[in-house]
Amino acid sequence: MGVNAYLQQAYNTESYRAMYTAEQLEIESNLPAFVTAAFAIAVFAGALAAIGLLLRKSWSVKLWVLSLIAVIVQMGYLLINGFASSTGMTIMIIAFAFIFVWFARKSEANGWLS
Repeated sequence: MGVNAYLQQAYNTESYRAMYTAEQLEIESNLPAFVTAAFAIAVFAGALAAIGLLLRKSWSVKLWVLSLIAVIVQMGYLLINGFASSTGMTIMIIAFAFIFVWFARKSEANGWLS
């Protein structure tokens, strides 16, 4: 879902524009580049980490941590500056990022990853 959301935003698709008001699209287009970069890192690192975890690879733990850091940067900026369209959803994304890191580390500690 995250990769799809990023690609829709990056390519400014019609379906992406239809989901938001003109004001929200204006805010998004004026976000600093580091926020967009953090979004890309968060979703692509997370997607690769999920694949790595399914393949039981220990490198997935590092990618989950990278994704978590990027999520904190991106969502933190949106929350601090009042740009989050849904505070609950934003906090939930951060919480899930922590859960994924916790689970990956637990999997590694249990010897499930190689």
